[in-house]
Amino acid sequence: MDLDGIVSRALAAFRAAGDAASLENAKARFVGKQGELAAFRPAGTAEERKALGARFNAAKQRIEAALEARRNELADEKLNARLAEEALDVTLPARGRGRGGVHPVIRTWQRIEAIWRTLGFDVADGPEIETDWYNFTALNNPENHPARSMQDTFYVDMKDEHGLPLLLRTHTSPMQVRYARQHRPPIKVIAPGRTYRVDSDATHSPMFHQVECLWIDEDISFAHLKGVYTEFLRRFFEDDHLEVRFRPSFFPFTEPSAEIDMKLKGRWLEISGSGQVHPTVVKNFGLDAERYIGFAFGSGLERLTMLRYGIEDLRLFFDGDLRFLSRFS
Repeated sequence: MDLDGIVSRALAAFRAAGDAASLENAKARFVGKQGELAAFRPAGTAEERKALGARFNAAKQRIEAALEARRNELADEKLNARLAEEALDVTLPARGRGRGGVHPVIRTWQRIEAIWRTLGFDVADGPEIETDWYNFTALNNPENHPARSMQDTFYVDMKDEHGLPLLLRTHTSPMQVRYARQHRPPIKVIAPGRTYRVDSDATHSPMFHQVECLWIDEDISFAHLKGVYTEFLRRFFEDDHLEVRFRPSFFPFTEPSAEIDMKLKGRWLEISGSGQVHPTVVKNFGLDAERYIGFAFGSGLERLTMLRYGIEDLRLFFDGDLRFLSRFS
């Protein structure tokens, strides 16, 4: 059997193979266990068989090289055919990019800042990881207050300079203290931002937003509180006839304290907690409580947003559902 003939027939068969299956069949015919190369038996003297063995190895290498080359050619042809089938015409006009929108809570945040700036108030921002003193003690919260428990507050695995654990702020009131300790009266400031409490249901979220307000001067009364807050609500809800009322309440950082309700569509709805800043808190501001007086209040941004836009479930704000968010784009 002629080795050159086997090589010629193998190369021709490989070139003729139009797909991977045909190529593998051709491979079996020439280099398989029952193939033509396997059937080749060199004859002659020892020296002749040695020379034929070298020719045999060279023929086998040529066949295997041709086989591998044809495999690569078929793979390239298959890839090119697929690329041609899936090709994009880059000269076509591009699809329009969808426009996003401001999240409804952030929209409320921006609206609140704009309104209070027109009323002469600064806007303060501060850390969301707070110390025990700024979050509780400075605001006249006693050591045994339930808000200090781990069931109510998220604590961080770090401690302050006094060895007390740091925490995620439960309200933005600490910014009232920080701002007041850095400025001299008259102090007029709001502090919007994220806050955290261990709570989660249809009307509560572990992370939520608040806006706190502080006005401190030598002669600030409940009349000022009612005047500016009523003006804020009327602007926010775009209703010049919106009714507001105050109900007695209790908060450790104000004395006296009041809940603020507004009348919306014939119903009274609680909207904020407020009061005259407690003398102890004024002292913690670094001010003379005999000379300075003022008020503070805190409102939930999610609640204001729900009332303004008619949203009934707080969880919609954080689900990331585009069907809901597209209403505000």
